[in-house]
Amino acid sequence: MMSPVRALVFLFLMVAVACSDVALMAADASPDEALRALVARQKELLASAEKKQSQVELEDLRHPLQQLCFDYEDFLRRNPDLAAGYVSYALLLDHPVIDERRRATGLLLKANQLDPELPLVKNQLGNHVAEMGKPLEALNYFLAAIRLAPKESLYHYQLGTLLAEARDDFLKSGEWTATKVDEALQRAFLQASLNSPNDWRYAYRYGLSFYDVEKPDWETALAFWTKFEADLKPGIEQQTCRVHRAKVLVEMNEMEEAKEVLSTITEPALTRQKKTVEEALAQKTRAK
Repeated sequence: MMSPVRALVFLFLMVAVACSDVALMAADASPDEALRALVARQKELLASAEKKQSQVELEDLRHPLQQLCFDYEDFLRRNPDLAAGYVSYALLLDHPVIDERRRATGLLLKANQLDPELPLVKNQLGNHVAEMGKPLEALNYFLAAIRLAPKESLYHYQLGTLLAEARDDFLKSGEWTATKVDEALQRAFLQASLNSPNDWRYAYRYGLSFYDVEKPDWETALAFWTKFEADLKPGIEQQTCRVHRAKVLVEMNEMEEAKEVLSTITEPALTRQKKTVEEALAQKTRAK
């Protein structure tokens, strides 16, 4: 099963290939139509793969996926200078059901060579390079994607994720200070949320970024979770924000207010998270 992060990335990239100008770069109608047909088959097969529950069920798709790979190879032999073809094929190989990352990386590099102005290629190359354990090199790809498409939330999100997950690598490089990393990662998550104000996932990740940094601005964090709660539905969504509000209040040594907030959290699904904050509150209270 694909992780939520990879699912988000993959969905965006598939939509980008199918709908953006990348899929319209063919020199004439024939290659364009052929590529559109390949992409349509790809989306259909991968949608079917997502519904399968076991490896045995996936066997039914082995032959059609293999045939699709053969057809992509043939298409690229006939259209060796069409960057969109390499991108689409790379996304197919990149999917967990096939998971041929090395071949996919080669195709993306070729696409990048043919057309260095494709932000989704930069972004995906950043993912690949990061997974190879080269976060500083990956950074350059993500920054290039952002320069080419500054309004695309996903690229800012990817940058923030890289800085958060590889924080120690950036610090060890000697090129980054803790303050610089922390400011950059929070700025990236904030920009992702500002670019997509109706997508709660980006806003939520920005809220979580206060726990990633060395010296959190808890006042700003509290203001964020308070406002974010007001934008969500009553019930588990709002109460999840209250867990975070209480956690931040404990960090700010506002113990009584934290207790009041915790008393309003009644959702069974949040019992464990609530208990964790209660224990932190009790420990801080005893330490006083």
